[in-house]
Amino acid sequence: MSKELPCEDDFPRQSGESFLPSVIARHVSAVAVSLSTSSVTQHNSEMSSANGQPKIIVVIPCFNEQNFIADVVTAARKYVDDVIVVNDGSTDGTAQVARTAGADVIEHKVRKGAGAATRSGFEEAMRRKANVVVTLDGDGQHNPDEIPKLVAPILGKEADLVIGSRFLQPTQQTQSAVPPAIASEARQSQQTAMPRYRRFGIDVITFLCNFGSKVKVSDSQSCFRAHSRQLVDTIDITESGFGFSVQVLIQTRKRCMAIKEVPISCIYHGHGSTTNPIIHGLGVAFTVVKLRLGNGLHGSSRGSDTGN
Repeated sequence: MSKELPCEDDFPRQSGESFLPSVIARHVSAVAVSLSTSSVTQHNSEMSSANGQPKIIVVIPCFNEQNFIADVVTAARKYVDDVIVVNDGSTDGTAQVARTAGADVIEHKVRKGAGAATRSGFEEAMRRKANVVVTLDGDGQHNPDEIPKLVAPILGKEADLVIGSRFLQPTQQTQSAVPPAIASEARQSQQTAMPRYRRFGIDVITFLCNFGSKVKVSDSQSCFRAHSRQLVDTIDITESGFGFSVQVLIQTRKRCMAIKEVPISCIYHGHGSTTNPIIHGLGVAFTVVKLRLGNGLHGSSRGSDTGN
């Protein structure tokens, strides 16, 4: 069940709070399965697709994913009205493969980053009057067959942001819609078979994101998400890199919009992102501190009681 929670101060200012390893473990483990803030927006009753049903659009930011994007697009199209692939300066055949599979492609001539690509996709989805916007990776790590479970809480007016969490249920064999290039590897992979260094980095970033917040999540770094139209209309993605994922979460909490998590499966393989994981993790962690501490100080200077 979702819990009704008030808006909270963004960055804690109570005496005695510190970034101790024991606190990290306590905050990471004490996460509710579903979370919401004080209200759910009522815009979901305004349906805009041609058949009178909610219009659902998938946005897939991509960089050099020609080996996987066709299967991801094909699987996603079963559940949504449109699939938009944002080709973020790829040097391979990602754009053409995606078009052939049935996606509409937005081209970035040079690589701008995951956040910039997501922003471009959101802008196009809003132009098409989407009621729900789903994001997922183009490298086959996310299973498009799980799109309905992410969309359901938004259609049911339970949430404005639904995060697919990799940490909410026991280890589970990955199911269908796996790109052929990694199918044999996926059959032997488990949902939680995440490299330990990667899990540690996610735990630290999630702790920083949760620290002092009344609305906690278990997976702040998951990019498999569903967003209500009202949320997409409201947020402002200014982080061009992977830090955009926590920026969206922080802005959602600040606006007291409803957040829910649902369990998802995930495949880890060596054919996806080429970004150095240490550089990636440090960059996102810096972004979290910058956004939360910066907003907290800004809110304090205005005498505000609301935060992220």
